[in-house]
Amino acid sequence: MNTEHPASTSPGRLPTVYIPHGGGPCFFMDWNPPHAWDKTAAYLRGIVESLPQRPKAIVLVSAHWLEGDFAVTGGAQPELIYDYYGFPPHTYELKYPAPGEPALAERITSLLGQAGLSSHIDARRGYDHGMFIPLMLMVPQADIPVVQLSLNISLDPAAHLALGRALQPLRDEGVLIVGSGMSFHNMRGYGDPRFGPVSDTFDAWLTEAVEAPAAERDAALSAWEQAPMARWCHPPRAEEHLLPLMVVAGAAGADRGRKVFSDRVMETTLSAFSFG
Repeated sequence: MNTEHPASTSPGRLPTVYIPHGGGPCFFMDWNPPHAWDKTAAYLRGIVESLPQRPKAIVLVSAHWLEGDFAVTGGAQPELIYDYYGFPPHTYELKYPAPGEPALAERITSLLGQAGLSSHIDARRGYDHGMFIPLMLMVPQADIPVVQLSLNISLDPAAHLALGRALQPLRDEGVLIVGSGMSFHNMRGYGDPRFGPVSDTFDAWLTEAVEAPAAERDAALSAWEQAPMARWCHPPRAEEHLLPLMVVAGAAGADRGRKVFSDRVMETTLSAFSFG
C-alpha cells in the first residue's frame, strides 16, 4: 500500500491518527533485516507536512502508560523514559527535548471532567518510548509542545472511545491527537511466518471497521475481541497497543476513517489509520 496522508474534511480541523511506533528504538539502530522499518519511518516522517496546518501542540496516547484513571503529563520539560530493554547502549542516550504544555494538560482534564471521566495531571511523568521514538521522526526539531495521555488500566474499549470523544474540541484548537501503538502486537508472533495470515485476517477486519460510518465503527471497535483472529493478534490483557486506536476513533466524531499505511514487518502486517 502506498503511504497516504489525507487532509481533514473540515478546514482548520486537524485529523486524528493511529500510528505504529515500531519495536523499541528500531528506527535508530541496526536491524535484521536492515530495511525492515524503512517504509514505516518514511510514513512517520511525512505526517506533519501533510496536515492542513502545522499543529500548535500534540496530544499523544501511548500504549506504554496505563493508570487507574486517565493521566496527563503536566511538566514543562518532561524527561525521557527509556522503557525498552536489551537494545544497543546508544539507544539509551537518544534525546527528544520537546516541551510540555501545562495549560493544555489542564484543558484536557477539564474536558474529561465535563464528560464524567476521572483524570489527573502527573507533573513528574516523562515521555515513554511510545511517544518519543515516533515523534523523533514526525517532528525531529522537537519544536511542537507535547502532552502525553495514558490509557486506563481497565483496557475497556468503550471507555477509550469515550475518552476520545471528550477530546474532540482540541481538533479545532490546533491540536493533533495521535494514538501510538501497533495494530498487531503478539510478541510470540513477530518473526513467525505462521502469523502472517493471522495478522492479515485481523487487519482486513480492522480496516473494514475503521472505514465504516461512525456508529458502526464505534460498535465494531467496542466489540473488537469478537473479530477474527483478534486474540491471536492482541493476547488477553495485552491489548494496550490496540487501544490508542479507540481514542483517536472517538476523537474523530462523525468523521470517517481509512487505512493510510500498511507494511509487512517481522512477518506480520502493521497498519496506520487516519480520521477526518
